Amino acid sequence: MFASEDPATTFTDLDSYLDIPRAAGLWLSPDGRRLVIGAATPDHTRDRFVTALWEISPDGTRPARRLTRSAEGESGAAFTPTGDLVFVSARPHPVTGATTASPWLLPAHGGEARPLATPPGDARGVVISETGTVVFGSPAPSSPEAGEARAAARVSAILHERFPIGFWDHDLGPERTRLFAAGLTGAEQPLPLTDLTGHVGRALDDETAWDLSPDGRTVVTSWAAGEPGGAQRHTLVAIDVATGEHRVLLDDPAYAYDLPRVSPDGTRVAVEVLARATPGEPEDRFLGVVPLTGGALRPLARDWDRWPRSPHWTPDGATLLVTADDHGRAPLWRVDVGTGAIDRLTGDHGTYTDFRVSPDGHWVYALRAAIDSPPSPVRIALDDGSIDPLPSPAETLNVDLRLPGRLEEVTTTADDGTPLRAWISVPHQASADAPAPLVLSIHGGPHLSAKTWSWRWNPWPAVARGYAVLQPDYALSTGYGAEFVRRGWDRRAETPYRDLMTVTDAAQRRPDIDRDRAAVTGASYGGYLANWIAGHTDRFAAIVSHASIWDFDRSAATADLAYLKHGQWAGEPPKDSPHRFAGAITTPMLVVHGDRDRRVPIGNALHLWWDLCARATGDGSGPHRFLRFPDEGHFIEKPNNAKVFYETLFAFLGHHVHGLPWEPPASLG
Repeated sequence: MFASEDPATTFTDLDSYLDIPRAAGLWLSPDGRRLVIGAATPDHTRDRFVTALWEISPDGTRPARRLTRSAEGESGAAFTPTGDLVFVSARPHPVTGATTASPWLLPAHGGEARPLATPPGDARGVVISETGTVVFGSPAPSSPEAGEARAAARVSAILHERFPIGFWDHDLGPERTRLFAAGLTGAEQPLPLTDLTGHVGRALDDETAWDLSPDGRTVVTSWAAGEPGGAQRHTLVAIDVATGEHRVLLDDPAYAYDLPRVSPDGTRVAVEVLARATPGEPEDRFLGVVPLTGGALRPLARDWDRWPRSPHWTPDGATLLVTADDHGRAPLWRVDVGTGAIDRLTGDHGTYTDFRVSPDGHWVYALRAAIDSPPSPVRIALDDGSIDPLPSPAETLNVDLRLPGRLEEVTTTADDGTPLRAWISVPHQASADAPAPLVLSIHGGPHLSAKTWSWRWNPWPAVARGYAVLQPDYALSTGYGAEFVRRGWDRRAETPYRDLMTVTDAAQRRPDIDRDRAAVTGASYGGYLANWIAGHTDRFAAIVSHASIWDFDRSAATADLAYLKHGQWAGEPPKDSPHRFAGAITTPMLVVHGDRDRRVPIGNALHLWWDLCARATGDGSGPHRFLRFPDEGHFIEKPNNAKVFYETLFAFLGHHVHGLPWEPPASLG
């Protein structure tokens, strides 16, 4: 049991909740003496989150100190060999006034930040070698003339020649990512840039990751390649920084490659390998190592029944640190590069991201989060796995993070004998005499796990309002091995549905949980399962479906994911599409969707809403509601919109779970 003794107003007041600094990104200087993280908070209009960079004491002896304060915010930091901090910001250029997101340099010895380079479009993915070579990505038109012609014509139309045409919340094209390089000179003027790739179309897409060899001579990057049927896969290429020539390191239609990491001696590349799905077999993930000069891929720990992610080398090149989901946690693991032996480093219930190894090989710095803890910096000893919390921006800002409840686990057994588990967050006041109504919160993915803090579906504001929140992992979830995924592969709704009902039954057998009052919430794939639940049971008082799949075949044909054209969704239209059971829905539903969603296009919500309204009473009214965000995508990212989302959610639950009068948020007019 993980408990907090006192209730907290932070989670009762939604403005206070949204003011919690959202840590993301962590960078360590080459000498190990400086540690920087990003932390986002609402701007003064509360219309967007703005990220500032904070310096953290690596030994925990000093409070977190804010380094940047621009209204535009900062991201994507990296350190130069001499310890200067490079970050990306859209702050106005001091001479030209341009507001393109560009690399800026903040001197280690103090002083004002200055523009480091002037890219053609918003920069991302800054990496810096030990020799001072800087590489980053930036979108650009096919030629300067094409960009000028488009600007002169004042057109917004985009002519597409291949799939995909969008990504998450935005359209693609006509500008596409290129890689640019420069050498640090120490001069005050912006660095002259070398275009390493030219216009390569979709090869460097919006999810491409790259790394730079320590000598600054070679960039290794994933490289998207088109396939028949509108699909694409990711190969791995090496690019010569001096000439721009690139050579293929790995290309096999059965696999895709991501997150390359060059070894400290510059001779090898560690990479995530995705064994691609087929209609009859789910995907799988493992580690591989390939020589930088070319050669065969050597699988690493291929028999490990987990999905390793984010490989990082130790300074001696003998070990890779990775994270991998495991029973509702995402520990750090050590993988011996020579033998493939696996050793778990962290033993708590946390999820670790953004980790960096100290140059002396003694420490790992990371952001740690959990269902009951927002991301915050920690230091982990590599010899024994002990974890030391480091001062965070939340502490400097005196944010009260006491929780209004306790976190526990629920375990049970599926109808096929498979062990099942879930996290449950329960109000402090819940008891056998005052049981809490239950909210079944279904994670998305589906190849994810309910293992960490979530900002858009956080359980604690609901717990502060008296609800218990159940977060199960179901068939298709990660962290339980290949067979757990395979259980739901060709039964992508029915098996997860049975798992979810089984875990809900187990939770409602607890004396502190109300057996008769429950609701469902789900987003993305979780919303798809919420829609499936709506058509298959009336046991819940209300269902909230956010960014959800309604017509599976139509969604697969219009989503931004090129891999949907390959593997599980290829071939015949799926039989387990929720829209086929629209006539069976009797539970009140709150439909939530953003118009800019390219992952699950808005047509799903419009179709669902029509199916609900078409079966309403004679005057077209009914118990259902549709909360539509014209300016949001798959995620609700603006603080004001996030607040009204939670307000509407709790009004809807209050009306149907507690029988309160329906009172929509006043801000909706």
